Amino acid sequence: MRIEGNFDIAASRDTVYRHITDPGLMARCVPGCESIEQVSPTGYLARVSISVGGIKARFNLVVEVTREQPPELVLSQTRGEEGSRASVLAADNELSLVEVDPLTTRVSYASEVSVTGRLGKFALGVMKKKVEAMGREFAGRLREFIQTQALPLPLQGDAVPPVPVEAAAPAAQGATLPDGVRS
Repeated sequence: MRIEGNFDIAASRDTVYRHITDPGLMARCVPGCESIEQVSPTGYLARVSISVGGIKARFNLVVEVTREQPPELVLSQTRGEEGSRASVLAADNELSLVEVDPLTTRVSYASEVSVTGRLGKFALGVMKKKVEAMGREFAGRLREFIQTQALPLPLQGDAVPPVPVEAAAPAAQGATLPDGVRS
Protein backbone atom coordinates (compact mmCIF):
# COMPACT_ATOMS: atom_id res chain seq x y z
CA MET A 1 0.00 0.00 0.00
CA ARG A 2 1.18 3.51 -0.74
CA ILE A 3 0.98 6.12 2.01
CA GLU A 4 1.74 9.74 1.23
CA GLY A 5 1.08 13.20 2.53
CA ASN A 6 2.56 16.58 3.31
CA PHE A 7 2.44 19.27 5.95
CA ASP A 8 4.00 22.68 6.54
CA ILE A 9 6.26 23.72 9.41
CA ALA A 10 6.99 27.35 10.30
CA ALA A 11 10.77 27.01 10.18
CA SER A 12 13.55 27.22 7.60
CA ARG A 13 14.34 24.15 5.50
CA ASP A 14 17.82 23.86 7.07
CA THR A 15 16.31 23.88 10.57
CA VAL A 16 13.69 21.26 9.67
CA TYR A 17 16.32 19.07 8.01
CA ARG A 18 18.62 19.16 11.05
CA HIS A 19 15.74 18.18 13.32
CA ILE A 20 14.22 15.55 11.06
CA THR A 21 17.56 13.73 10.89
CA ASP A 22 17.89 13.67 14.70
CA PRO A 23 17.11 10.11 15.88
CA GLY A 24 16.19 11.25 19.40
CA LEU A 25 13.54 13.60 18.06
CA MET A 26 12.21 10.98 15.67
CA ALA A 27 11.81 8.57 18.58
CA ARG A 28 9.59 11.13 20.30
CA CYS A 29 7.58 12.00 17.19
CA VAL A 30 6.91 8.57 15.64
CA PRO A 31 3.71 7.20 17.21
CA GLY A 32 4.39 4.05 19.21
CA CYS A 33 8.18 4.35 19.00
CA GLU A 34 9.60 2.91 22.21
CA SER A 35 13.28 3.18 21.35
CA ILE A 36 15.72 4.01 18.58
CA GLU A 37 19.43 3.31 18.48
CA GLN A 38 21.94 4.40 15.87
CA VAL A 39 24.06 1.37 14.95
CA SER A 40 26.01 2.82 12.00
CA PRO A 41 26.30 6.18 10.24
CA THR A 42 23.17 5.33 8.21
CA GLY A 43 21.56 2.51 10.20
CA TYR A 44 19.15 2.44 13.12
CA LEU A 45 17.35 -0.16 15.22
CA ALA A 46 13.91 0.83 16.44
CA ARG A 47 11.13 -0.76 18.45
CA VAL A 48 7.61 0.40 17.56
CA SER A 49 4.29 -0.75 19.01
CA ILE A 50 1.00 -0.39 17.15
CA SER A 51 -2.56 -1.48 17.69
CA VAL A 52 -4.88 -2.18 14.77
CA GLY A 53 -8.41 -3.43 15.20
CA GLY A 54 -7.72 -4.82 18.65
CA ILE A 55 -4.48 -6.54 17.66
CA LYS A 56 -1.36 -5.19 19.32
CA ALA A 57 2.02 -5.69 17.70
CA ARG A 58 5.55 -4.69 18.67
CA PHE A 59 7.95 -4.51 15.74
CA ASN A 60 11.73 -4.71 15.88
CA LEU A 61 12.77 -2.59 12.91
CA VAL A 62 15.97 -1.94 11.00
CA VAL A 63 15.99 1.45 9.27
CA GLU A 64 18.68 2.15 6.68
CA VAL A 65 19.10 5.60 5.16
CA THR A 66 19.91 4.81 1.54
CA ARG A 67 20.38 8.35 0.22
CA GLU A 68 20.54 11.86 1.64
CA GLN A 69 20.63 15.13 -0.22
CA PRO A 70 20.76 17.79 2.51
CA PRO A 71 18.62 19.78 3.12
CA GLU A 72 16.00 18.48 0.71
CA LEU A 73 15.78 14.67 0.52
CA VAL A 74 16.09 11.52 2.64
CA LEU A 75 15.43 8.05 1.23
CA SER A 76 15.29 5.06 3.55
CA GLN A 77 14.22 1.44 3.86
CA THR A 78 12.51 -0.04 6.90
CA ARG A 79 12.37 -3.78 7.52
CA GLY A 80 11.30 -5.74 10.56
CA GLU A 81 9.06 -8.18 12.28
CA GLU A 82 7.17 -8.76 15.46
CA GLY A 83 9.09 -10.57 18.16
CA SER A 84 6.81 -13.54 17.59
CA ARG A 85 7.28 -13.23 13.80
CA ALA A 86 3.50 -13.13 13.39
CA SER A 87 3.75 -10.04 11.15
CA VAL A 88 6.48 -8.72 8.88
CA LEU A 89 6.80 -5.09 7.78
CA ALA A 90 8.77 -3.65 4.85
CA ALA A 91 8.70 -0.05 3.63
CA ASP A 92 10.56 2.09 1.12
CA ASN A 93 10.37 5.71 2.27
CA GLU A 94 10.95 9.12 0.71
CA LEU A 95 10.98 12.37 2.66
CA SER A 96 11.43 15.68 0.88
CA LEU A 97 11.64 19.23 2.18
CA VAL A 98 10.63 22.17 -0.01
CA GLU A 99 11.13 25.79 0.95
CA VAL A 100 7.74 27.50 0.66
CA ASP A 101 9.33 30.76 1.84
CA PRO A 102 12.42 31.43 3.99
CA LEU A 103 10.51 30.63 7.21
CA THR A 104 8.15 27.88 6.00
CA THR A 105 9.04 24.35 4.91
CA ARG A 106 6.73 21.82 3.29
CA VAL A 107 7.50 18.27 4.42
CA SER A 108 6.31 15.64 1.93
CA TYR A 109 6.50 11.92 2.62
CA ALA A 110 5.70 8.78 0.69
CA SER A 111 6.08 5.15 1.70
CA GLU A 112 5.40 1.94 -0.14
CA VAL A 113 4.46 -0.32 2.78
CA SER A 114 3.98 -4.08 2.87
CA VAL A 115 2.65 -5.88 5.95
CA THR A 116 2.26 -9.64 5.96
CA GLY A 117 1.16 -12.06 8.66
CA ARG A 118 -1.66 -11.48 11.11
CA LEU A 119 -1.74 -7.69 10.61
CA GLY A 120 -1.53 -8.15 6.85
CA LYS A 121 -4.74 -10.18 6.93
CA PHE A 122 -6.76 -7.07 7.79
CA ALA A 123 -8.53 -5.31 5.00
CA LEU A 124 -6.34 -2.82 3.18
CA GLY A 125 -8.65 0.02 4.22
CA VAL A 126 -8.20 -0.62 7.95
CA MET A 127 -4.40 -0.80 7.67
CA LYS A 128 -4.22 2.25 5.42
CA LYS A 129 -6.40 4.34 7.77
CA LYS A 130 -4.22 3.36 10.74
CA VAL A 131 -1.00 4.27 8.97
CA GLU A 132 -2.48 7.58 7.73
CA ALA A 133 -3.58 8.42 11.28
CA MET A 134 -0.04 7.68 12.49
CA GLY A 135 1.29 10.01 9.78
CA ARG A 136 -0.97 12.83 10.98
CA GLU A 137 0.10 12.23 14.58
CA PHE A 138 3.78 12.31 13.56
CA ALA A 139 3.25 15.57 11.64
CA GLY A 140 1.54 17.17 14.62
CA ARG A 141 4.25 16.14 17.06
CA LEU A 142 7.10 17.23 14.79
CA ARG A 143 5.45 20.55 13.96
CA GLU A 144 4.76 21.25 17.64
CA PHE A 145 8.32 20.44 18.65
CA ILE A 146 10.04 22.48 15.96
CA GLN A 147 7.71 25.47 16.17
CA THR A 148 7.42 25.71 19.96
CA GLN A 149 10.25 23.86 21.67
CA ALA A 150 13.18 23.51 19.29
CA LEU A 151 16.46 25.15 20.02
CA PRO A 152 18.81 25.59 17.08
CA LEU A 153 20.78 22.39 16.58
CA PRO A 154 24.53 22.60 16.01
CA LEU A 155 25.80 22.19 12.48
CA GLN A 156 27.01 18.76 11.39
CA GLY A 157 30.33 17.91 13.01
CA ASP A 158 29.53 19.77 16.24
CA ALA A 159 28.67 17.70 19.29
CA VAL A 160 24.93 17.09 19.54
CA PRO A 161 23.71 16.63 23.12
CA PRO A 162 21.44 13.58 23.57
CA VAL A 163 17.75 14.34 24.11
CA PRO A 164 15.86 11.93 26.38
CA VAL A 165 12.76 10.41 24.79
CA GLU A 166 10.72 11.08 27.93
CA ALA A 167 11.29 14.84 27.71
CA ALA A 168 8.87 15.47 24.83
CA ALA A 169 6.42 12.62 25.31
CA PRO A 170 4.07 14.46 27.72
CA ALA A 171 3.91 17.52 25.46
CA ALA A 172 3.01 15.36 22.47
CA GLN A 173 0.19 13.54 24.24
CA GLY A 174 -3.07 15.43 24.16
CA ALA A 175 -1.80 17.68 21.38
CA THR A 176 -4.21 18.76 18.70
CA LEU A 177 -3.23 17.12 15.44
CA PRO A 178 -4.06 18.16 11.91
CA ASP A 179 -7.78 17.84 11.12
CA GLY A 180 -8.67 18.57 14.78
CA VAL A 181 -7.85 15.01 15.96
CA ARG A 182 -6.52 14.73 19.51
CA SER A 183 -3.91 12.21 20.56
